[in-house]
Amino acid sequence: MIKTHTARLIAVLALLGVAAFPLYWMFVTSLTPSEQLFSPSPRMLPTLSQIATYADAFTETSLRLWLVNSLIVAVGTTALSIGLAVLPAYALSRLDFRGKLLLGFALFMTQMLPEAMLVVPLYDIFTQLSLLNTLLGLILANTAFTVPVVTWILKGAIDGVPSEIEEAARIDGCSRLGIVLAVVLPLIAPTLAAAAVIAFFHGWNEYVFAQTFISDDTLRTASVGLASFVGELSTPVHTVMAVGIVYTLPAVVFYLFVQRYVVAGMTSGGVKG
Repeated sequence: MIKTHTARLIAVLALLGVAAFPLYWMFVTSLTPSEQLFSPSPRMLPTLSQIATYADAFTETSLRLWLVNSLIVAVGTTALSIGLAVLPAYALSRLDFRGKLLLGFALFMTQMLPEAMLVVPLYDIFTQLSLLNTLLGLILANTAFTVPVVTWILKGAIDGVPSEIEEAARIDGCSRLGIVLAVVLPLIAPTLAAAAVIAFFHGWNEYVFAQTFISDDTLRTASVGLASFVGELSTPVHTVMAVGIVYTLPAVVFYLFVQRYVVAGMTSGGVKG
């Protein structure tokens, strides 16, 4: 038993090491002097005397503004996606109406369209609606891609909620909307967290729309700002890695904050009475 436990512990630590090594390598590279970046023998330990690289990333670039813009887009995409997906998910799970299968299939088919295919028509629509060079435009574009996914995720969770619970609430005089908000949503809270993570990461990492719809430097997101360091003649690798570390941390922290709910949402097959 002890040997089995030790073997599992070693396996878990090995997997954690493999998962964390890219971040560690980015950190080491960000603290490596430029003249040593391409030396024959790679450095495995960071040069802490180069820690000022991170301060320079904030003072010499618009990194702080990029992160704020990305956060606004990610949070807006998450909130709007969850808000728009709840009622369609409940309808697909609980209601019988004409065209139900067609609606579900249509939501599924939207995921077969790549973002690049819709850039031109969306650009034209956003031009007419004065949504170019606005973070609201990015939020709406990202939400259009995340709502179908979130809808299907929430539908699966609602399928696992016993209908007897809703019938009891209906007998007590609760309206259909009240049942969804006060009864169903609390029961599928872990799945809501899992859906929120998917929507947040999509809004945080999205690049194509952010690059196409935003031309104002003050509205750049961090993904576009990070790509802007790649130059035709040279690229400041250590600066790119430092900005990459800072760009990655908020998403990692957000995931760590909700991971217990995400795991519960992925593993729950029903509702415990």
